[in-house]
Amino acid sequence: MIGIRERLRIGEMLMRRGTVSADQLSEALEQHRATGRRLGECLLELGYVSEDSVIDALAEQLRLERVELARLEVPEAATQTVPLEFVRRHRILPLSLQNSTIRIVTADPGNRQVVEDIRLLTGLEVEETVASEKEIRAKISECYQITVERMIEDLHPTKTDAADREDLHDVELMASEPTVVNLVNLIISTALRERASDIHLVPFDDSLELRYRVDGLLRIQPPPPKHLHPALVSRIKIMADMNIAERFLPQDGHIQIQHRAHRVDIRVGTMPTIYGESVVMRLLEKDAGVQNFEELGLDRERAEVMMQLVSKSYGIFLATGPTGCGKTTTLYSLLKGTYTPEKKILTIEDPVEYELKGVAQISVRPTRGFTFATGLRAILRQDPDVVMVGEIRDFETAEIAIRAALTGHVVFSTLHTNDAAGAVTRLVDMGIESFLISSSLEGVLAQRLVRRICPHCKREGPLSDSTLYKLETLGMVPGDGPCYYGEGCEECSHTGYRGRMGLFELLVINPALRDLILKKRSSGEIKAAAAKDMITIREDGFRKAAAGLTTFDEVLRVALGESFAT
Repeated sequence: MIGIRERLRIGEMLMRRGTVSADQLSEALEQHRATGRRLGECLLELGYVSEDSVIDALAEQLRLERVELARLEVPEAATQTVPLEFVRRHRILPLSLQNSTIRIVTADPGNRQVVEDIRLLTGLEVEETVASEKEIRAKISECYQITVERMIEDLHPTKTDAADREDLHDVELMASEPTVVNLVNLIISTALRERASDIHLVPFDDSLELRYRVDGLLRIQPPPPKHLHPALVSRIKIMADMNIAERFLPQDGHIQIQHRAHRVDIRVGTMPTIYGESVVMRLLEKDAGVQNFEELGLDRERAEVMMQLVSKSYGIFLATGPTGCGKTTTLYSLLKGTYTPEKKILTIEDPVEYELKGVAQISVRPTRGFTFATGLRAILRQDPDVVMVGEIRDFETAEIAIRAALTGHVVFSTLHTNDAAGAVTRLVDMGIESFLISSSLEGVLAQRLVRRICPHCKREGPLSDSTLYKLETLGMVPGDGPCYYGEGCEECSHTGYRGRMGLFELLVINPALRDLILKKRSSGEIKAAAAKDMITIREDGFRKAAAGLTTFDEVLRVALGESFAT
């Protein structure tokens, strides 16, 4: 390990470079002395430096080469000299062999014990180079081919092995086996690396299905061995602090992990099926920044109108759409846009998905009787200016939210409806009086998510005959401009799509619409009356497809519920 004096010099070097201030260095040194952790780790955790800054300082101070691992080809002869377990534990990677010397890369240069161990393992002298821990981990996975697929192949037993394993009846013991622990960790880390939002583990009669949801669609992954199903579920339950003995009732839990210096919250849900427990894990990156309207896919004109609606001193604004269409993400963007130190903003959510600076965020606890309705009542006694309710699910929550909007509060919330006009009839169905809706509702934003064309393999090409027929049937004939699609590449896992964007329909409640709401008109009549001033989800999708942001097939799949997935 690097000595205290050397660590102090690294801190001073970072300060001389202007990377950290004296106060920041002092705070990190206090944490270093209290915990015994490396100074660089303390500075990283406090958010004062990047990992690259620390590595650059170490390389300069110890006069070592800083290598770019992404561009480096590592010969197999080098990786075979040091066991994988040692490589992973000490975060080092052998790079090359030359005469009697082995060249390694490390994120912790100067660690004499590690260098001596490598010398004893290989019988060679050790030459150190440096790189970030993130780069080293990625290169280790590449060089040693540490993938879920390879690990699963190694785990699939022969018939004899399967019979022998039936004696392992202690599921909790199995869940603590290194093989099971590593497989669960690898499933989660691979999902995060592939930008998955959910992990699905579903048992069937003679197989276990593993799928990742990426950009809204499920992708089949190599299946783990069926005999490991009880152990995998138990391991996930242990991580989520759930009851591993209860296998016949649904359970919910959550896991918090660190992945590549980012905090990740994993919501876990189990459901008993006829073949065992099914598990779904939703992955939420807590440190991810809130997207702005442009990143969401909302044009400037409608974004400005929406900000005007929510800048009033009272009223309720709703985001609608099916589960997983980005409603809460849109509301976060609105909250971020409306925040000023002069306003007190409170949210009540299930769960808190992103952390917003300057906003007090509350998570519901239904098992303890702390629901949206009870939480909302308590929030209104905290003198807020703006309130966000994660979802209006029942009459009680809806009534409190609307009355809050009528008594000097700005309220944001979400509803499950097919279009913007449907929000009115949904509230009426819940039991809310039409005069309360007419008086409080300021606007509704309906949305869907479509996949973006992968920028790395975007190509110009003609539409298929079936797509043209569908468009002509709908009266939406593409113009003379070019059409685009994704050819498929490594960056998008050969799907032609990477990332998603929103399709939006903004309903502004004007006096004419308030009159229709008061008269309890249908959602169809409300939508027809608003049509001349409103861009529908379908129209927004066709505009974005014509602009080359997504494909017409994707718009048809999402906006019309018709499958044109490629």
